[in-house]
Amino acid sequence: MRTRTLGSNGPTVSALGLGAMGMSGVYGAADRDESIATVHAALDSGITLIDTGDFYATGHNELLLAEALHGRPRDSYQLSVKFGQLMGPGRRFGGQDNRPEALRNFLAYSLTRLNVEYVDIYRPARLDPDVPIEETVGALKEMVEAGFIRHIGLSEVDADTIRRAHAVHPIADLQIEYSLLSRAVEADVLPTLRELGIGLTAYGVLSRGLISGHWSTAAPGDSRGFSPRFAEGNVEHNLKLVEALRLVADAKGCTVAQLAIAWVAAQGHEIVPLVGAKTRQRLSEALPAAELRLSPEELAKIEAAVPKGSAQGDRYPAAFMSTLGVGN
Repeated sequence: MRTRTLGSNGPTVSALGLGAMGMSGVYGAADRDESIATVHAALDSGITLIDTGDFYATGHNELLLAEALHGRPRDSYQLSVKFGQLMGPGRRFGGQDNRPEALRNFLAYSLTRLNVEYVDIYRPARLDPDVPIEETVGALKEMVEAGFIRHIGLSEVDADTIRRAHAVHPIADLQIEYSLLSRAVEADVLPTLRELGIGLTAYGVLSRGLISGHWSTAAPGDSRGFSPRFAEGNVEHNLKLVEALRLVADAKGCTVAQLAIAWVAAQGHEIVPLVGAKTRQRLSEALPAAELRLSPEELAKIEAAVPKGSAQGDRYPAAFMSTLGVGN
């Protein structure tokens, strides 16, 4: 597995990361044993970066990872953890809390659930409109100095917020959705990251499975049933883009998923795609993307198949779009 360094101040990680959210039932039922086996397979393949959030199934995901990582040398993997999203019973979203006293509390619980002494990258999941980013990053800086976190990250914020946060303490990376269907980051955010020497970990590189080449329909309990891009009328349009992409993938001798992941990785050496595999089968399909190289001609064909802005539907339901630093 190749490696990439997250910006000028961040850690060196595997060229692909593993996003663990799907292992906690967000995209339909997940099998515990298969999830743990998938984490093991990812580590054995050379993946070192594992991304989670303390609110993924209200702590379930962190507990699952603790079980999967038990016995593995702590320096053989890096944990990226998001915090701050408040959840009520029934997994009801309750806003974002980035207050210094709250983040210290969240971190203490994450360290316990994950059974580790430190987190490699710790980041607020969203911007808290009631707490200046300088206060949040200032408290995170104290946690770095105390040894409880190694690096500070951000998630789904705009260029101005990135600059303000970075002025308080070097930011390792921004986690944000980036795929062939979600390219708003390219306008202002990505140039700002490059200017400041900050990395990017890209989630949603397969648009939650929409451009995986395998999408059929949402099963009961699958949150994608509420996503605008999967809604009737939009999904048919978006799947036509996938079929156009499939022609390019077939000519390249790879799968649609591999091509989509490789496209994200090809957008810059500071970008690390996160693969949200919850089974070994999906992981094994994604892994070759780390070695896939795209020529300028192939990149042009991909752009023609899925032009910027061609997706139909927002990337989140309307209630959540207002929490994002950038749009679609």
